[in-house]
Amino acid sequence: MKIVYFTHSLASCWNHGNAHFLRGIASELVHRCHRVDVYEPRGAWSLANLLDDHGRNGLEPWRRAYPELSSRTHDRDFDIEAALADADLVLVHEWNEPGLVARVGRHRRDGGRYRLLFHDTHHRAVSDPDAMRAHDLSGYDGVLAFGATLAAVYRRWGWGDRVFVWHEAADTRRFQPPRIEGQREGVVFIGNWGDDERSAELETFLLGPAQDAGLDLDIYGVRYPQAALDTLARYGARYRGWMPNASVPDVFAQHMATVHVPRRYYAEALPGIPTIRVFEALACGIPLVSAPWDDTENLFRPGTDYLLARSREEAAAHLRRLAAEPESRHALAEAGLETIRSRHTCAHRVDELLAILDRLDGAPAARLGTDPLTDDIRPAVSGTEIPA
Repeated sequence: MKIVYFTHSLASCWNHGNAHFLRGIASELVHRCHRVDVYEPRGAWSLANLLDDHGRNGLEPWRRAYPELSSRTHDRDFDIEAALADADLVLVHEWNEPGLVARVGRHRRDGGRYRLLFHDTHHRAVSDPDAMRAHDLSGYDGVLAFGATLAAVYRRWGWGDRVFVWHEAADTRRFQPPRIEGQREGVVFIGNWGDDERSAELETFLLGPAQDAGLDLDIYGVRYPQAALDTLARYGARYRGWMPNASVPDVFAQHMATVHVPRRYYAEALPGIPTIRVFEALACGIPLVSAPWDDTENLFRPGTDYLLARSREEAAAHLRRLAAEPESRHALAEAGLETIRSRHTCAHRVDELLAILDRLDGAPAARLGTDPLTDDIRPAVSGTEIPA
């Protein structure tokens, strides 16, 4: 098949959590000999911020990790006919300009011979519903929602059985436990501060517990204002700044445990959506302690795959136990890894995507497309325009 994906950015993971899943899905499709063309808008804020902070060297980690992938930038008046020529499946991520979303929909409605899906991996459907409903999806065949509670929102908006739950997952080609275990020390948190959506929760379930347990705490992420940095300093946490997503497994391998603190919208308005951080941690075999989160879809096994804390005291107790009991750390890591490998890899999600196409088409998805690739892995798009 020829698959076209319009994303916010493939090249940058700066404050762009969808990058992990997008790269993993694209890589899996390419390894299955599909053609994947990825387009991102010129001047995307994630890429612009990455280049401002780290220059072109900031792009090297993802290029080394994903040599088979690349993307093209586009302007508002780009040649959409050429981009969508011979496409079998087109996916448009929700963090695109409404004009692009509508333009692709019109192309499909005016005779485009492909399936067109809108891919939503954010909480804006509940936090900013007017902005999401402003998207013209009248030409789309369906919606991919990254959780059942988000899918329910689209069903209320009239999508019925044309909205499909498509959870994020781990790219287990890259996100794996270390082949050789080394010394692990302290706790690590990977995540952005972000708009005060979880400021109090970070103190209650991360900063306070690590301090109470007497454990070193390293924090990686962006968008930490000075007030946040002052808070980290008050608890003795070490702020490390931005880290390339491709480097996450190496950092996890150096630490004894990590903590998941969901944003308030996911904990309250969209329960059951874990975000990519849970998949990453369990895939890398690091013990995970989580702030309150209701796994309404039974994706994982609370207490077996990860430890759930309902208070600062309980989180600190979990961290003390993990620090003192290597066997507990090992059992937790092995259980979480088992669940990821059995249910939540990007390979599983590609299988699900093909099954969704089967449902839409009433014919095996493998029959779609007239542009098979050879078994050789090659860049998804030649001549990338992302700065070298």
